[in-house]
Amino acid sequence: MSSDNMLPPLAQIPADLVSLGDYAKRATAHMPRAVYEYIVGGGADEISQRRNREMLDRLLISPRVLVDVTRGSTETRVLGEGFRHPIMLAPVAFHKLVHPEGEIATARAASVLETPMVVSTLSSVELESIARTLDSPRWFQLYFQQDREFTLSLVRRAEDAGYTCLMITVDAPLHGIRNRAQRAGFELPEGVEAVNLKQRPPLPRRVLEPSQSIVFQGMMTEAPNWEGIRWLQSHSRLPIILKGVLSTADALKAQQMGIAGLVISNHGGRALDCVPSAIEVLPAIRQAVGAEMSLLLDGAIERGTDVFKALALGADAVMVGRPQLYALAVAGAPGVAHMLRILREELEVCMALAGTPTLADIGRAALYQPAPSLFNL
Repeated sequence: MSSDNMLPPLAQIPADLVSLGDYAKRATAHMPRAVYEYIVGGGADEISQRRNREMLDRLLISPRVLVDVTRGSTETRVLGEGFRHPIMLAPVAFHKLVHPEGEIATARAASVLETPMVVSTLSSVELESIARTLDSPRWFQLYFQQDREFTLSLVRRAEDAGYTCLMITVDAPLHGIRNRAQRAGFELPEGVEAVNLKQRPPLPRRVLEPSQSIVFQGMMTEAPNWEGIRWLQSHSRLPIILKGVLSTADALKAQQMGIAGLVISNHGGRALDCVPSAIEVLPAIRQAVGAEMSLLLDGAIERGTDVFKALALGADAVMVGRPQLYALAVAGAPGVAHMLRILREELEVCMALAGTPTLADIGRAALYQPAPSLFNL
């Protein structure tokens, strides 16, 4: 379907739209093909993206019956903030790609469903306008800029706008190989831009020697490092979370530096391909850092049972990325609110049927552990 005959957002949500998967299927008709391919695609051969879903599907729940769950609740606290449920909207760039109101519509939905929203540096609406719309917890995702003073100006804007946490993306200092978007010829359409970066100083012109690499001596000269994280810690009063950690060694280093929390993530399979999924490295990282450090997880969270599995393996909360854009494209702010309600209610149903009335009741024992002999049949 071309952009000329794509469908506008629905004025009413159809009765047969009942899952996040339904939104994903309908989204193709509500956005230009190149935009859809950019959003849905993963890195290179999309091995990591597929693995995100496959590893979640391998986990099974071990329900307990006859448990009184009438005092059940999904309420929790992360970094001292009260959450109505352990589901957050992940930082996703350029919401105006799929809806004219962009992040404002998403923020309205997050507020209605009491859902924390992490606003991207690459939002298509100014971070201050989004903050004014949000009545739920608001965090700011930061991409380091080559100019440190400009990076600090973004932090100051977030602080002044009332954001309560900085989430620094550390796993994508440059774009991964995104062949699907390349084949579709994706480019940012007119009217969609990273408005928070309008005042960014021009990048210094870098002349490379023939023996130098455009990646190593070129693009990666803008990449943050551990020293940059320390520098930011000394310049901001906000707690810092690092997004994109898959290594136990990196998790321990962050903890030793006083980082408040981590997002266990492979960037939705969009950065480096052929890496493990977040769900399979989560248990080892939780064991390494202990119970006190906040751990979030993202990657293929599409069902309440996915949320449950992540919590059982040590996550304090999960983040939802692509589904918010699918819902926004299909039905605007009501679509995002409906998507979040579906996910929250699925989690509640899962908890009730599994015999785990509160989030504190969800642990490793809530997952099925098959007898080793079964694998040898």
